[in-house]
Amino acid sequence: MPGRRPPHARPRARQDRQRRLAARVPGGILVPAYAASKGGVAQLTKALANEWAGKGVNVNAIAPGYVRTDNTAPLQADPVRNRSIVDRIPAGRWAETSDIAGAVVFLCSPASDYVHGHVLVVDGGWMGR
Repeated sequence: MPGRRPPHARPRARQDRQRRLAARVPGGILVPAYAASKGGVAQLTKALANEWAGKGVNVNAIAPGYVRTDNTAPLQADPVRNRSIVDRIPAGRWAETSDIAGAVVFLCSPASDYVHGHVLVVDGGWMGR
């Protein structure tokens, strides 16, 4: 029947109960507290996914790499630091906020119904080096 949801599709109410946590996994070499907090978010994502998956709640996180934002403007403005960052990103550039959107759409869609406790890295290949 047209417009009918398949039996395995997530009920609409369940979509509203999804939880998102953001983490930048690598942290930073000069900021151990920042790195530790991001590692904590990644582990919290897994722990909450284990606890809530049986209740129909998906818990996942997105771990963006270096993203061009107002918060990172000082790094971008420093020619030496900017070059050292870009040179280590296999994609050869900073991410735009729009680069993260696909990961968000995926995790909010029925395509991620069976994805629990995953930290989706969106970093231009940084973690793959």
